Amino acid sequence: MRSFVLDMLERFDERGYLNARRWKPGDDPYTLYAFNQRESERIPSNRALRDTRHFRCATIRYDSDLPPTSIIITFHNEARSTLLRTVRSVLNRTPVHLIHEIILVDDFSDDESDCQLLIKLPKVRCVRNPQREGLIRSRVRGADSAKAAVLTFLDSHCEVNKDWLPPLLQRIKQDPTRVVSPVIDIINMDTFAYVAASADLRGGFDWSLHFKWEQLSPEQRARRTDPAQPIKTPIIAGGLFVIDRSWFNHLGKYDTAMDIWGGENFEISFRVWQCGGSLEILPCSRVGHVFRKKHPYVFPEGNANTYIKNTRRTAEVWMDDFSLFYYSARPAARGKSYGDIRGRLELRKKLKCKTFKWYLDNVYPELK
Repeated sequence: MRSFVLDMLERFDERGYLNARRWKPGDDPYTLYAFNQRESERIPSNRALRDTRHFRCATIRYDSDLPPTSIIITFHNEARSTLLRTVRSVLNRTPVHLIHEIILVDDFSDDESDCQLLIKLPKVRCVRNPQREGLIRSRVRGADSAKAAVLTFLDSHCEVNKDWLPPLLQRIKQDPTRVVSPVIDIINMDTFAYVAASADLRGGFDWSLHFKWEQLSPEQRARRTDPAQPIKTPIIAGGLFVIDRSWFNHLGKYDTAMDIWGGENFEISFRVWQCGGSLEILPCSRVGHVFRKKHPYVFPEGNANTYIKNTRRTAEVWMDDFSLFYYSARPAARGKSYGDIRGRLELRKKLKCKTFKWYLDNVYPELK
């Protein structure tokens, strides 16, 4: 099977695929994608990466019968160079028997061949939205079409690192109510250098529901006797995670009334913790990600209004009386439309989810 995959990769017309919408000398290389397109196209799609894990990770052995996964990658007008590099890194650095399929969800990109041409690669299939739906609804569409028992969500400008997937699948196999994320390394948006991130970070936020990475406290670090040990995290960044498909469906997938992008990581994180699951970051799994300073695509209602709508839905459904702190920190949210939340409130009741006070007491007491 591995030789078949390599053969298909070799036969793929990479040059022909990348020639469309190439950067042209004299053009601003940041205009289309808000990262350096010229540099991305200069770097090979199958470049070597330094193994950024702690050396202890290389000694760990995982079960031989780990469940295969459907890998879901959504995109809208992504640079072909980064999209191809994402897919090729998955095919190059993942045991082939663990990839059931790679589902590319094209969220109504201007050129549908961005996706269609990639189905010539092994394991890849393409799902195209007939209109712009945004990240949240696109991910649900990908999940609904997935065949494997485990779902892996990646962004379309990533590179997975050595042995990234087995640690994630092992934790899901041991407990399907876990939702697990890799350590997210940094791919520099200017140079495309791959830079190791600290493995002593977890996700945090303030009352305005602004995500931030925060260092583990000295007490938390002292309790970590093994650098390969999972890190419990109050919230995930949202772009990269693995979840059991039945658990994802049981929990209510995503809030599909949210628009485009933003805030969905708070909603799913609160829901996982309050409804009986847990969130972990696994230091022995590393995936690089291009972090940009702005979005290259259009928000129909504007970036700020979309984020407020999405986070206000989260606050109204999951934060109980503590939503007052959200409105105090983000006064512009008061009076903004956030749609019908009755279905999500019914879901919370049906799942017998815990209160936000329980979440603060047990998961994130550091949020003063």
